[in-house]
Amino acid sequence: MRKTLAMAFQYVKGHFFQYFLGVLSLLAVDAVNTLIPRLTGELTDGLAASSLGMDGVRGLCLRILLCGTVIAIGRWGWRFFIFGAARSIEKEMRNDLFAHLETLSMRYFHAHKTGDLMAHFTNDLQSVRQLLGMTVISTFDASVMLVMVIYSMLRYVSVHLTLVAVLPMVLIIFGDIIFGRLMHQRFLRRQEAFSELTDQVQESISGIRVIKAYVQEHFELAAFARQNGNTREKNMGVVRLVALVMPLLDLVIGLSMLITLIYGGFLTISGEISIGQFVAFNSYLSMLVWPMIAVGECISSLSQGVASLGRIRKIMEEEPDIREDPEAVQVPALKGGFSLNRLTFAYPDGDGTDALTDITVDVHPGETLAIVGRTGSGKTTVVSLLERLYDTKDPGMVCLDGVPVARLPLSVVRSMAYVPQDSFLFSASIRENIAFGVENATQEEIEGAAKDACIHDSIMSFPEGYDTVVGERGMTLSGGQKQRVAIARALLMRAPILILDDSLSAVDTDTEEQILQCLKQRRAGMTNIIIAHRLSTVQHADHILVLEGGHMAEYGTHDELMARQGVYRGMYERQQLEKQLQQGGEEHA
Repeated sequence: MRKTLAMAFQYVKGHFFQYFLGVLSLLAVDAVNTLIPRLTGELTDGLAASSLGMDGVRGLCLRILLCGTVIAIGRWGWRFFIFGAARSIEKEMRNDLFAHLETLSMRYFHAHKTGDLMAHFTNDLQSVRQLLGMTVISTFDASVMLVMVIYSMLRYVSVHLTLVAVLPMVLIIFGDIIFGRLMHQRFLRRQEAFSELTDQVQESISGIRVIKAYVQEHFELAAFARQNGNTREKNMGVVRLVALVMPLLDLVIGLSMLITLIYGGFLTISGEISIGQFVAFNSYLSMLVWPMIAVGECISSLSQGVASLGRIRKIMEEEPDIREDPEAVQVPALKGGFSLNRLTFAYPDGDGTDALTDITVDVHPGETLAIVGRTGSGKTTVVSLLERLYDTKDPGMVCLDGVPVARLPLSVVRSMAYVPQDSFLFSASIRENIAFGVENATQEEIEGAAKDACIHDSIMSFPEGYDTVVGERGMTLSGGQKQRVAIARALLMRAPILILDDSLSAVDTDTEEQILQCLKQRRAGMTNIIIAHRLSTVQHADHILVLEGGHMAEYGTHDELMARQGVYRGMYERQQLEKQLQQGGEEHA
């Protein structure tokens, strides 16, 4: 907990002046509050003894009115300063959390669900704001009010009556210790359940096409109902605890008031205290109700806030696997050459089996490398290592322009353009999606990239053209359209290295041929890496790497590989036979 609170303090320090003014306003409100019972007591005694004239009554009433005015201004002050500071800290913490997530490596996102991460930005930060806002106010207010009221009761009324009336309230301290521990545990379980529920909703909405295609709405409804019921049960665990504590607080407060009426009435009748003092004491005791209730609320909010802060701290303490070398080789830009030198790699969270074994490739700037192979043979792993999404044990295994990727700035390494097979589009316009990687791209440049990707005509057929909003993950577009928009986005960057990771799989062969011709013309002198299953896509490449189970089965040009009578030729002839059978079927139909 110490580290968790230390993290919170780092944010609070930046808003120290706001908190100082807020606490100062709070102290002023509490100090003035304790004056009102004394003034009421004086007024009561004066009226009872007929020793107070109209001028005296008016004077006391004006003083009470002045106290009320100060209290109103003070309450506005602490709300403005402390709640304002808490809101600002929430904003800063949310920015920092998002910025930190952006630095984490792919391994972290593979291990953590989106719904769970989203819960940190909503429920957890809301609890932290409550901790740094209302909990701070309640803690200071309850502590100061408790001390001031008890001091006033001891000094202006009766020591014996005060001790007897306050004694039952000591029980609250022991109850709060137990309550705080139970609340912390139950709140953590509640937050975990909410994270799972958020993830369930996020997955169902993202996969709505699949759910409808397989008519699995009833299954998703049942799964959601179970998770929703679990979340409700965890919430009810917190509610039950709060529902138990508050009546117990009322019982203790009621017991104190009963003692005051009995013993205080006896002292008044016996003449040890005046009627005014008895009235003032009851007012003071009523003022103790809020601190007693606030103690319970503080323990609850503190437990919830610290639990949420701990969950956020856990993320903030995550270190990225991929870090930039402080002594990185400073280069202005990539030329486009790269090499794989006996590349061997196993995923850090895998079973220890090598995903790639002894891969050697040398590609000069301006050349095209094609990578082919069966599913799971390691094609995407090669480009992931080239982009330094993962690190190899030996930095020299992967080099860009002769320099190990680990020795280059990340901004330089990640300057290559990448188009995955599952093309991701943002819920924005087509124009914004194409221009995503280039600041201040002109409409002419955007349209040029779209034409090269053979998507311009399709875009212009939409009612809103380039202003068409594609929906979440581009769900309003077909698979081929999404791929071509993603290709246009990559082409617009004019990156030194372009990676197409099976990103022509959803387009027909004629469109594929047009895109490849545009690549050849527009990217002359720049390096391309093409991963494909259709060998017609890669047969004009300068180098073709054939992978089998993570091993380099063959390497060469199309003509060289065809002459070897090996794996590549077998794949090529099989695809040609499939093509002939398909054409024959179409003619027969």
